[in-house]
Amino acid sequence: MQDERIKGDLGPLMRRAKDKGVCRLVCCGSGEEDWEAVAALKAQYPCEIIPSFGLHPWYIKDRSPRWLENLEEFLKRLPSGVGEIGLDHGLKDFDEQDQGEVFLAQLALARTYRRPVSIHCRRAWDVLLDVLMDFGPLDAGGVIHSYSGSAEMIPALQAYRLYFSFSCSITHPGHARGRRALQAVPRDRLLIETDSPDILPAGSAGLNEPSHLLLVAQTVSEVLGVTLEDVAALTTANATALFGSLAAPGPI
Repeated sequence: MQDERIKGDLGPLMRRAKDKGVCRLVCCGSGEEDWEAVAALKAQYPCEIIPSFGLHPWYIKDRSPRWLENLEEFLKRLPSGVGEIGLDHGLKDFDEQDQGEVFLAQLALARTYRRPVSIHCRRAWDVLLDVLMDFGPLDAGGVIHSYSGSAEMIPALQAYRLYFSFSCSITHPGHARGRRALQAVPRDRLLIETDSPDILPAGSAGLNEPSHLLLVAQTVSEVLGVTLEDVAALTTANATALFGSLAAPGPI
């Protein structure tokens, strides 16, 4: 939501989302330079937006010496998640030890403040599992966003109180691996997202946006053989279980 590419379209974008039944959304910061923008969005849309602040593995080389203290200040300032954080071994140039240390430091912060985490993982599934085995269950739970792991990994990861979120990539008919994983996720651990403004749904052009969540829900309904209403009710209940304590009270 804080991406510069959609900044000028924010009001219409939020209206389009609400018109499609998307009433609340988690907005994740990815680095020190955008945390304040996420906080400002929360102030602008206090009932609709649930903020999350984290240092994404793509941006750890740009962190300041006080990055962890700065992150903690945002967690103190607002009811918020910790994310997007994680591991990415698909990058051309990365320091595995540095990535791991930054990830662990943020998991520890989430444990201290009992906040849910939003995890990015790419080509590092065995390493992620090793980290979680050493760290232990996530006290406030968490989600692996835009899940791209195998169906076989799900039971092991689920033991650490993780949910599994599927993004607009699942709408592409050729995404067989994702659809197998979707079918393997326990219903009480299933979430959906758009991953806006990237990873467009099948047949769409331009930028991704929250209103496209309906397309994800429709695909999930087809793959699982349940009604769209069931998908909406199920994923809303799961999102509320994970992030509900961070949401502003009152009507939306």
